[in-house]
Parts: sequence; C-alpha cells; structure tokens
Amino acid sequence: MGKIKVTSCEIEGLYVIEPTVFPDSRGYFMETYNQNDFKEAGLTMNFVQDNQSMSVKGVLRGLHFQKQFPQGKLVRAVRGTVFDVAVDLRADSKTYGKWFGVELSAENKKQFYIPEGFAHGFLVLSDEAEFAYKCTDFYHPGDEGGILWSDPEIGIEWPISEGMELTISDKDQKWSGIRDTFKF
Repeated sequence: MGKIKVTSCEIEGLYVIEPTVFPDSRGYFMETYNQNDFKEAGLTMNFVQDNQSMSVKGVLRGLHFQKQFPQGKLVRAVRGTVFDVAVDLRADSKTYGKWFGVELSAENKKQFYIPEGFAHGFLVLSDEAEFAYKCTDFYHPGDEGGILWSDPEIGIEWPISEGMELTISDKDQKWSGIRDTFKF
C-alpha cells in the first residue's frame, strides 16, 4: 500500500508526486509521504520540519528561498487550490532563471517537490487554501532571500483571473529581480 507516481518536470530536480488514493464509501485514505516509496523512486531527501499555512483567494506568497541553509520542500494543498511555482537559481544549471508551475489542490492530491537551489511561491486560486510543506532544513529567519514575483526576466505566467485582487506582503513586494539576486 502507498505506492506513488513520480513525474519529472522540464527542470531537472523538480518532481510532481501523486500518491495512490484508496477511496471507499467512507471517504479515502492515502499516504502523503513514505520514506521507502520515495527511496524506491530515487528520492532520498530527509525532511526535518513540517509547516502549514492558510491563505485566502488572491494571496501570493513568494518567491522565497534561504541562502546559506537552503531548503528542499515537498508541498501540497490540503484544502483548496493553489498555483505553485519554482524558479531555478542554481548558477551552473542549464535552466537557471527558468520557472515551472503546477496546480495543486485538495481534489487532485498532487504534491510538488522543489529541491534546494530554487525559489518557491504560490498563488491561492480558491476562496481559501491550506498549504502543507515538508522541509529538508529548518527555517532560519536571518537567512531569507527572495525574488520579485512579477520579474519580467523570469516571466511567470500566474493564472490571475479577471477581477482577482492580489494580496502580497510588503516584504514580497520589495524583492528585486533575478538579475540582482543570490545564486546557488
């Protein structure tokens, strides 16, 4: 029980992970993380911290990373729907500055793995969303970095619907573009 489907993305190191769901008349059961299944799929990261956030429609969080203590993140929407994005900041990568986005929802149950060396952010598409993160390193408040979510050099195609009002923290509105940011 608990096998997963792992799909590689266009950017090396990013994976969309779909757990096996066992529905019945009572609802469903699924394993969201099983170290043996991940190892069998070639995913050997070690998680040390779990986080969860709740946001309302139009909230855009990111694009975040930690500089000296980078975190890999396994993320999913526990409730609602988000558009989740990773941007490659690995200096020697052939996809440096490229982005990949995926819709994560309570309904599709997809998870997204973003390794160290990427900036991460998401936009809430549903009225509310609860978002869970498994992280490979602890949060270090003084180590934060970020990239402006709307940097034209990256060109993220956020699915901002007509009439959607964005809510972005002051911090996230002040990040500079990728040209002026940290590289791993």
